[in-house]
Amino acid sequence: MKTIKETGTILALLAAALFAGIPISARQAHGGGVTDTEIRIGNIMPYSGPLAAFAAIGRAEAAYFDMINDRGGINGRKIKFISRDDSSNPRMAAEHTSQLVEQENVLLMFGSFGTPSNLATRTYLNEKNVPQLFVASGDEEWAHPKRFPWSMGWQPTFRAEGRIYANYIQASYPDRKIAVLWQNDQFGRDLFRGLQEGLGVTARMIVADIAIEADMSIDAQVDILKNSGAEVLVLNCAPPISARAIRRAAELGWYPVVVLVNAAASIANALRPAGLANATGVISTSFLKDAGDTTWKEDPSIKAWLSFMDKYYPDGDREDSYAIFGYAAAETLVEVLAQCGDDLSRENIMRQAASLKNYQSPVVLPGIAINTGPADFHPIKQMRLVQFDGNAWQPIGDVIESAFASKPGDN
Repeated sequence: MKTIKETGTILALLAAALFAGIPISARQAHGGGVTDTEIRIGNIMPYSGPLAAFAAIGRAEAAYFDMINDRGGINGRKIKFISRDDSSNPRMAAEHTSQLVEQENVLLMFGSFGTPSNLATRTYLNEKNVPQLFVASGDEEWAHPKRFPWSMGWQPTFRAEGRIYANYIQASYPDRKIAVLWQNDQFGRDLFRGLQEGLGVTARMIVADIAIEADMSIDAQVDILKNSGAEVLVLNCAPPISARAIRRAAELGWYPVVVLVNAAASIANALRPAGLANATGVISTSFLKDAGDTTWKEDPSIKAWLSFMDKYYPDGDREDSYAIFGYAAAETLVEVLAQCGDDLSRENIMRQAASLKNYQSPVVLPGIAINTGPADFHPIKQMRLVQFDGNAWQPIGDVIESAFASKPGDN
């Protein structure tokens, strides 16, 4: 019996030694939220409330994952995308996120919308070591890999976008007075701060600025801005308010140079409601292709996008920039998960998300690449100025990246 016991011990030790020599990717195929057939992904979106226009992001992401599942999934695993409505309420976002992690057992949170809602869940997710990937917010808070190693943004930052508009105004309209209508939240404040930073000493040309809430009537505010004598109007607010502001300015016979933030630059949700004639000439920024631009009529990626919309998101609007945003973000996540191979541990997911090198999403504008690193949690750091010609957004000048130069700060 002793001999048998000793032999068993030796075999066990040999097995342990052999096991230790197997790469982690082969031994630890996955963590929580993953089975041999499924990957569970959580998401928070404003499907109702004042910012419901952005819900197209979540709907497009769900449709994209349906397409991936029809093609066999990711390395044989299908995606289970569980998206919840928070009505842009941070408290609801926190409750839903906790349920998704602890009851639905999601592997990661992906693409959740908005700065306040994501800030409300960031500490919890980092304490739980759950990836908070490709947040749908341009706040700089998603790029602190030392303090919050499980949180990463995706889109260009609002602050850098504000600097781009400042540089454009300085170059094209240096002597014109500026008025700003800005949303009274972190999104609005960040972009306004970037605008002021970019203008520098010429920030004195801002003769009027008004902060507004996301769900208020703004006719009186537009009247005040018109009476300021401003010749440049920067609209730094949600799509419905931006649409109303453009329409109200036209009703007043006021035709300033209109600068519209990228977050509101949706033909479907802002320009069309404003009246396409009223919106002609509006300046904005972009990093994604515009499916309505004839430049891309024969582009294979836009043809694929249109086919995707027809089959997987037929109720969606082809001219809705939020839909193509969701499509591109989901595409980036699929790239990361594919890079993970069979090691779908949360640690490896973050490692792969921080290892994107010149990744070219087919629907991102040429010259713009997605790059990350262990100390770089800003995936997209380039944009282009664009102008609306009454039908589509047309690019102005070259790809801009100087506005994204890093600022000293706490990482």
